[in-house]
Amino acid sequence: MITLKRPVKEYESRAIAFKQEFIENGETTINGSELLDQMDSYDEWLKSVTDNTSHDTVNPSWVVTDTYFAFDEDDNIVGIIDLRHELNDFLKDFGNSGYSVRPSQRRKGYATEMLKLILERARQVGMDKLQLSVERSNEPSVKTITKNGGEYERSFTFEGEEADVYLIHIV
Repeated sequence: MITLKRPVKEYESRAIAFKQEFIENGETTINGSELLDQMDSYDEWLKSVTDNTSHDTVNPSWVVTDTYFAFDEDDNIVGIIDLRHELNDFLKDFGNSGYSVRPSQRRKGYATEMLKLILERARQVGMDKLQLSVERSNEPSVKTITKNGGEYERSFTFEGEEADVYLIHIV
């Protein structure tokens, strides 16, 4: 069982350790992290993700986005996921949500549970569907999406890699 919690200052050391695990695993991208992987300052990242939760303060290049850490029963960060309330031109292929599970915690069902919880959040903010994209070669993520009701919509190519777009209808 996991819980989703918005980032706060109190989580800084755990967030940095989370990010470091990706780096040590040779991974430079943390999907769904709203650029945690690219920022050197937790405080700057925290301000950015907090600002992006409101129409009044969202970065003009972004859309309103809720970002959550996924915590396990022992209060460890096992993943991160975001919910983009709408899509702009940049996001039209990428979708309403991205997520990552820390390398040491993969294959334990966390991504499936995170997506299930974010679907409930999407329902709460009035969304009727969630669009997600995934590289065709990322079989675990394809399984996560289809387990949550994802239906293939279309394909596209990004940076030379084939990717598929799935829709999950929220009932």
